[in-house]
Amino acid sequence: MYLGIDLGTSSVKAILISETQEVVGSASSPLTVSRPAPRWSEQNPSDWWQATVAAVTALKSKHEKQLHGVRGLGLSGQMHGATLLDAADKPLRPAILWNDGRSDEQCRTLETVPKFRELSGNLAMPGFTAPKLLWVAKHEPDIFGRIAKVLLPKDYLRLRLTGEYVSEPSDAAGTLWLDVAKRCWSSALLDATRLTERHMPRLVDGSAASGTLTKSAAAELGLPAGIVVAGGAGDNAAGAVGLGVMGPGQGFLSLGTSGVEFVALDRYSAAPERGVHSFCHCVPARWHQMSVILSAASCLSWVTALTGSRNESELLDRVAKETDGPSDVIFLPYLSGERTPHNDPHAKGVFFGLNHETGAAVLGRAVLEGVAMALCDGQDALRAAGAAPESLSVIGGGARSELWGEILASTLRLPLNYRSGGDVGPAFGAARLGRLADTGEPVEEVCTEPPLERTVEPQPGLMDAYAGRLEQFRILYRALRDKL
Repeated sequence: MYLGIDLGTSSVKAILISETQEVVGSASSPLTVSRPAPRWSEQNPSDWWQATVAAVTALKSKHEKQLHGVRGLGLSGQMHGATLLDAADKPLRPAILWNDGRSDEQCRTLETVPKFRELSGNLAMPGFTAPKLLWVAKHEPDIFGRIAKVLLPKDYLRLRLTGEYVSEPSDAAGTLWLDVAKRCWSSALLDATRLTERHMPRLVDGSAASGTLTKSAAAELGLPAGIVVAGGAGDNAAGAVGLGVMGPGQGFLSLGTSGVEFVALDRYSAAPERGVHSFCHCVPARWHQMSVILSAASCLSWVTALTGSRNESELLDRVAKETDGPSDVIFLPYLSGERTPHNDPHAKGVFFGLNHETGAAVLGRAVLEGVAMALCDGQDALRAAGAAPESLSVIGGGARSELWGEILASTLRLPLNYRSGGDVGPAFGAARLGRLADTGEPVEEVCTEPPLERTVEPQPGLMDAYAGRLEQFRILYRALRDKL
């Protein structure tokens, strides 16, 4: 048996897979986000550990015997979070998350560093880790002076599991401290934030062993001590491993809290001027590019609460029954600012075109379409950078909606493939990495594509309609950006 743990923004998921890569069981435990000031987004690292214990305990309640047979454990997690530890490994403050937008001033500072984009392969964006540290240095100097280690969220879990300070290239690439082409820490980039390699964890490949489960962690989780813990991956690279997206031209679309289009590469390639993310893959000698929007399925959760719907499923049912084509309302899904292609932490969410007849179903459909159009902006940036998959697999909670799939396929003008286990993609990928760390098997033999359940093709009528709406969507953003 192999265990995958995915530390998301809204929950920790744990899944158990068999030697034949069948999902034996899964469980999750919720997390909440604190927003103590505009554009801030934080979580307490202790909550991550408590949610991990709760998720594994829930899994154990139904699969205790199988959990005693676990031989490898893999981690995936939300990227970019700044987890600041003192010399006793205690968090110095709440972790600053990937969708936090407070550090735009510090991003401008980093862009003046010689060879910054050449080394990091990316624009300085507030969501990344390095500008967060400059913000802490300016606004919380006492805390900055006590930092002994900076860990990413999943790597804080690893510390609790193994007692080791370790990361891997896919997550480390999102810090802006990694030389992405060489897959190692850059002293020049670290120096720009007054840090050194001693503040950083050591790096291993995501499919390699990073340590073993300690007796104390094993007792708390109800697992055998000594289980090998893989290097793991950032959530999107883990999702790619779960889907078998490993080679050039393969890609997927993730509809989680954020929205991501991911394209695998067999060489390093960067296009920072377009807001495209160029990161390492979690397995050796591979890289990837991504377009990222900060609000995807989170927009659906937001409009569900806004309209007083009981849950997302109820609202989606109303949208399907009460609308039969593109909404007359345009929605800009920038509830947390935006990354690709705008790199605009000040972007705002907008409904445009409301009237007295506008109801919950119309607003719901506008949200689904607005997220699709923002993803289309990101896809155009990827294509301009030379990354152009012929089809996309879909993962994440949003993958469960057939209606959203039709809207997305027609807006992106690509077939969308829905595969077995797509709703637990990163956790499944993490479990696969746990297996690789245990067995040493070739990556290609383990990380294959899961069975195809269905394909959603673009609909010609919707394609034509959304082409016109997309131009209106873009005009609206530009008009508001120039005025606000």
